[in-house]
Amino acid sequence: MSQSDTERATFAGGCFWCVEAPLERLAGVRSVTSGYAGGETEDPTYEEVCSGTTGHAEVVQVEYDPSAVGYDELLEVFFTVHDPTQLDRQGPDVGTQYRSAIFYHDEEQREIAEAFVEELEAAGIYDDPIVTEIEPLEAFYEAEEYHQDYYAKNPNDAYCTFHAEPKIKKVREKFATKVRE
Repeated sequence: MSQSDTERATFAGGCFWCVEAPLERLAGVRSVTSGYAGGETEDPTYEEVCSGTTGHAEVVQVEYDPSAVGYDELLEVFFTVHDPTQLDRQGPDVGTQYRSAIFYHDEEQREIAEAFVEELEAAGIYDDPIVTEIEPLEAFYEAEEYHQDYYAKNPNDAYCTFHAEPKIKKVREKFATKVRE
């Protein structure tokens, strides 16, 4: 399959390691790249993003085969692995860089994401309102190499064991027919 047969989706749901690892396990996902989006600073560093002054969020950019996994399915997994009701935080990570956001690549993604959130709200899935931002992707900056495939390279890291591993387990259980391995 050529790259032209794939599409991209970009999500922010707290620490990028905790979103990257579960999404990498889905059949149809070709790659997941950790990075930064939604801010003003051009090509920021991890330290700059962590300072909370750049406006960026930690994000993952997913390259996927839409004939094998749909954008709506990616959204379903994304909303399973993070809490979209927490404003500017996920678990122990606090700050705008850890906000919940969907950075859409085109109008179709925007429409699908907005409808998906409306359906979740109408179904009363969460006790609190969803605060996930839905905005156009202006720029994506790839994170430093040591952040890429972090869980795979560091499965015994305490943060990964405590935060990423339960999300992977949840995806394996809830989406068993869509997980490869």
